[in-house]
Amino acid sequence: MPTAACGINCDVCKLNLLVTCSSCGPGKSLQAKKKLAAQQRLLGGTCSILACANMNRIDYCMRDCNQFPCENFSTGLYPYSQGFLNMQKRRLQERPPAYAPDGSRVNVAPAHWEDLRQKDINAVCNLTLFTPVTPDQAMFRFLNEDVIIDIENFCLKRKDGDQWVVSEDPLLELVTVLYLINVDDIYPMGKDIVGVKDLKEAHFFQGPHALRTDPLLKRYGDDLEGFRQAAEFLAGEPKDMADAAYRLSPYPRINLYFLLWQGDEEFSPQVSVLLDRPIERVLAADAIWALINRVTTALLEGPGK
Repeated sequence: MPTAACGINCDVCKLNLLVTCSSCGPGKSLQAKKKLAAQQRLLGGTCSILACANMNRIDYCMRDCNQFPCENFSTGLYPYSQGFLNMQKRRLQERPPAYAPDGSRVNVAPAHWEDLRQKDINAVCNLTLFTPVTPDQAMFRFLNEDVIIDIENFCLKRKDGDQWVVSEDPLLELVTVLYLINVDDIYPMGKDIVGVKDLKEAHFFQGPHALRTDPLLKRYGDDLEGFRQAAEFLAGEPKDMADAAYRLSPYPRINLYFLLWQGDEEFSPQVSVLLDRPIERVLAADAIWALINRVTTALLEGPGK
């Protein structure tokens, strides 16, 4: 394969065209092992980046390693500048941009917050297992972290040291507000697990609104252990439903099931997302899409986040 573990694409390098230099290949590849052996034989040492990726069974540092960018990059002379590494570190710490199914940026309309203000916060907490904090605040567990919804100030808050600070997380904010507006009962969990194509609004999840599982396949299609680590970091509960499957809880009484089948020579890897059918009683199709997309992002961020 032309792209090396460090991210350099050898297909666009003249040295490779001239057969002066061969590609290192992904860290887990036979190509990488051969390259390391050649480096040791000819140079008396190996590339620390390629050796690390090969030893830790990582194909591409920038995509697959939760420690990127590490000292193997920052203390070496190549392949990236310190400015590029600083940019990567900064942007990996930021919340990814949130988009609606139509491609527009997600914003929570003030009218939704006003509708939520009309609800009895204690009654809502009884139905959802959220925890009342003040008459205008409630705390819930999103996957592996506590989040406060502040109805008075129209925002979500996360813990930063000893302080609760405003968190820019539009997808989670939107779905949380809609969920609390619509919930009116305690719905059964784990009794009727279905895919999005089994929902009443199944027609929504087609074309541009299809679930975005391709990034999960690119990241974890041949890395079951990496998928398990990411899911367990997010407090996922393993399920016997696929080669690797986990129940993830974005809210105390809302579950999503992520199933991964590893590919082989005959079949391509596959990802499926299932949910409890009652979710459609509290969330419309676009909100379900947003919630699955938000949890998918958390899986892609992995333990390094």
